[in-house]
Amino acid sequence: MRFLRQSLIGVVLASLALALLVWAGAMVGGAIQTRMSAEKRVPPARERVFAVNVVTARLDTVVPVLEAFGQVQSRRSLELRAAAGGRVIWLADSFEEGGAVSEGEVLLRVDPADAKAALDRADSDVLDAEAEARDADRSLILARDDLTAAIEQADLREKALKRQQDLESRGVATAATVETAELAAAAGRQAVLSRRQAVAQAETRIDNAATRIARVKIAREEAVRGLEDTSLTAPFDAVLSGVTLVEGRLVQANEQLAMLVDPAALEVSFQVSTAQYVRLLDERGRLIAAPVKVALELAGTDLVAQGRISRDNAGAAEGQAGRVIHARLDSAAGFKPGDFVTVNVDEPALALVARLPASAIDSGGTVLALGPEDRLEAIPVSLERRQGDDVLVRGEGLEGREIVVTRTPLLGPGIKVTPQRRDAPVAAAEPEADLLELTSERRAKLVAFVEANSRMPAEMKARVLAQLGERKVPAQLVARIESRMGG
Repeated sequence: MRFLRQSLIGVVLASLALALLVWAGAMVGGAIQTRMSAEKRVPPARERVFAVNVVTARLDTVVPVLEAFGQVQSRRSLELRAAAGGRVIWLADSFEEGGAVSEGEVLLRVDPADAKAALDRADSDVLDAEAEARDADRSLILARDDLTAAIEQADLREKALKRQQDLESRGVATAATVETAELAAAAGRQAVLSRRQAVAQAETRIDNAATRIARVKIAREEAVRGLEDTSLTAPFDAVLSGVTLVEGRLVQANEQLAMLVDPAALEVSFQVSTAQYVRLLDERGRLIAAPVKVALELAGTDLVAQGRISRDNAGAAEGQAGRVIHARLDSAAGFKPGDFVTVNVDEPALALVARLPASAIDSGGTVLALGPEDRLEAIPVSLERRQGDDVLVRGEGLEGREIVVTRTPLLGPGIKVTPQRRDAPVAAAEPEADLLELTSERRAKLVAFVEANSRMPAEMKARVLAQLGERKVPAQLVARIESRMGG
């Protein structure tokens, strides 16, 4: 009985379990049918909102800065050449590379023996010519006296002829006597002609003597100049460069010995495009004397000089585009001819322009401005200048509008944005330079390189060495020095 009872209970439980499974399957099948037969519901779409940085556009008068690269050169430089050949017997102490000389200072002397001998010969020729001139004067005096005597004798013979002719008319003298008197008178006239010819020759001799004196004096002046050419003097205050001469060397005439460079008359020449050149012209087409700023990048600091544009080249260089402009430097301490520098030129001021980041404008010449309900609007602008990472633009309705700083492909007119306003100016300040702790070997290499740099001014070198002596050194300073070391 117990077995039968337990068997019935098991059958009942199995039947209940099977019934539950059938009921559950029916419920699942019904739910699936209901879900498949029901209409699909689309969730409502939400508009995507972008966060953008904006800056307020302010119209103002801005002075654009034109940036170019140029080379420092001296407005006054001169090649020192030997005017006379020979052996150099004396050199000035300042006649060396980088030596400073003053105007009128004697720089060198060439052996003057040959020049002195030529001058002595010229002096002797002058004495001979003067003696010849005196002798010619005496000869002229004697020739004139001889002519006077010949004239007097001819007059006497003419009187004798007239007397004989008078006697012949009275029958006292014979024809032979008259003929003899006529021959004597003719001989007297011939003697006068001979004496006149002698006077003319004496005058010609005087003229030749005067010409010879002038010629020998010219030769003497040339000999004096030749003697003066044996010494070379400085025509202006300058510094010597490219010296290739030592005492005792033989030099030839017109041989280049060195270069004289005036360090106080420096200018910078730089090349700009034709469009940039046109912006530096006034209404009459003349180049304006715009102020310039010249900077030479050095380790740790920069050399800066001010100046003004003075002129431009007469023509375009062959094979080059643009224009070459020259600017005089007012005070250029530390600069040397040949330095490659950065030149910043102040262009004429532009009125009613806004300074914006360069990333705010697209290739089509439009910017995105914040409109009603924080939606973007496209404003057309004209690009006036590029100033590094900024641009100067001009457009209608730009004053006071909030402009998107950075354009992306996701942004466009009508897009809703969340503006992120900045109180700082458009151009972000440069972060402070990081400091580095140097090893002893690295610090020693940097110090040795700075001490060996002869082009760095003493004050700047001392300042850089002081920075390198600190426990922590600016990373920018280390990077600049190592870039020049090749490290």
